[in-house]
Amino acid sequence: MEYRMSSIIKAAAKDSQLLALIAEKSFIESHGRSAGQEVIDSYVKEKFSRDAFKEELSSSQNIYHIIFHDDQPAGYSKIILNSAHPTIPIKNVTKLERIYLLKEFYGLQLGLELFEFNLNLSKQQDQEGMWLFVWKENQRALSFYKKNKFRIIGSHDFKLSETHANPNHLMFLEY
Repeated sequence: MEYRMSSIIKAAAKDSQLLALIAEKSFIESHGRSAGQEVIDSYVKEKFSRDAFKEELSSSQNIYHIIFHDDQPAGYSKIILNSAHPTIPIKNVTKLERIYLLKEFYGLQLGLELFEFNLNLSKQQDQEGMWLFVWKENQRALSFYKKNKFRIIGSHDFKLSETHANPNHLMFLEY
């Protein structure tokens, strides 16, 4: 078996174009069928542009990481520390806002590696749990989070446009 190397780097403003490319492709791969093409295209254009990432990276509360496999960008994550949720009684919790992996890298355990990296980072910052929203129809993601001990504690309508929202689970992992 051939050994392949992965690495995780903290993203900076200079990475905004790379993040935009990974984000667009991975979002369409995982959520492209969740709404009509026009809604998806508009959402991607607004949320995953280079400028949108530049702006997000300028805020110290948004912590982005990119995972590489054999020097190829494979996915990225975004967490926000101390991001309380009204239904979670603990205040020092981390929001796992995004963790996306490009489909061509599925099956290599890179999603797990990126998740565990963020989990450890969260714990090192004295957080007591992690929460996220996951689209109810994304069985792959739901299975992944359940396997990693997250539990469903509520629901949320994730707004893609003024006229379209996707039903999401609110999931929580207490440390």
